[in-house]
Amino acid sequence: MNLSYWELKNWFTNVDYAIVGSGIVGLHTALNLREKFPESKILVLEKGMLPQGASTKNAGFACFGSLSEIIDDLKSHSEEEVIQLIQKRWQGLQLLRKRLGDATIDFKPYGGYELFLQEDESSLQECTSKMPFVNEILKPLFKAEVFAKQIDRFGFQNVNEYLYYNPFEAQIDTGNMMQALLKMAVSQDILILNQQTVTSYHENSNGVEVALGDFTFQTKKLLFATNGFANSLTNGAVKPARAQVLITKPIPNLDIKGTFHLDKGYYYFRNIGDRILFGGGRNLDFEGETTTEFGETEIIQNRLEQLLKEVILPNQEFEIEHRWSGIMGMGSSKKPIVEQISENVYCGVRLGGMGVAIGSLIGKELAELVG
Repeated sequence: MNLSYWELKNWFTNVDYAIVGSGIVGLHTALNLREKFPESKILVLEKGMLPQGASTKNAGFACFGSLSEIIDDLKSHSEEEVIQLIQKRWQGLQLLRKRLGDATIDFKPYGGYELFLQEDESSLQECTSKMPFVNEILKPLFKAEVFAKQIDRFGFQNVNEYLYYNPFEAQIDTGNMMQALLKMAVSQDILILNQQTVTSYHENSNGVEVALGDFTFQTKKLLFATNGFANSLTNGAVKPARAQVLITKPIPNLDIKGTFHLDKGYYYFRNIGDRILFGGGRNLDFEGETTTEFGETEIIQNRLEQLLKEVILPNQEFEIEHRWSGIMGMGSSKKPIVEQISENVYCGVRLGGMGVAIGSLIGKELAELVG
């Protein structure tokens, strides 16, 4: 870096808080720190041109878990842990809506649906038998029944005639959300530098020395909000998980509105106006998708197209307009990691594929942990 006196003075001198990652968690952390410390100097470092990872690449689901996903989580987490997770996701969504406003994020409360492939009869039966229990444990939080059985009215094919409806689920516009957060951060004198990769850091008597390649600067506190890229930071407690997504060209008279889940949440689709966005399929190749490399694979893209043709848009012409991928942060537990790593270093990571829902809250918790 060939930096001038002015650049060093304004961006890299007397830094109070350096945050790594300008996604949902990083920006909410910065905004919460600004509220607590109005005079502090806050610097956000982002390795991508735009927030790398999943913050600008997700499907825009304002959700907290489909019925089969919650039932699945109850097999590996205690009942209390699952309720806490859902509560955090729900709280996070309310925080996001309050901070940015429903109009800004294009919040559409169309509700969410879970459908079951015909060959997945056992999963449907399990959901049917356990739905009353799940509704019961969620009632204190939502003050109503969350899941209800409905007959499919969307004309899907090769699926069971029943699906599960959740009125508390909604869609948002991911691009609008992130743009609004970035604008808000800049308006509150939070400095954001893109295409900056933190290569190392070490603590000293004044705080933390942070290296960006061969350039170093000093900060009092260093906070990591790098979710899917936090493997080495957490000794392997966070594993990257790539999610592949595609979107169709506009489809005349599209009658599908809402957010939809399939196969324990491994597949998900929604309308964006008169297009269908469809993503998932990580379960076809867990090993291959445990990567921080962006990209698409034939096995997953072919399966997405097959499900579009045979299940979601049968007897309908459609064309794929665009494909992309994002990197999520997963682990053996779905509980996010918000912790102090050392005296002046902190992290808020492992969002378990629920960044839109839980990201605002993790940012708030991370800022509270610092001071």
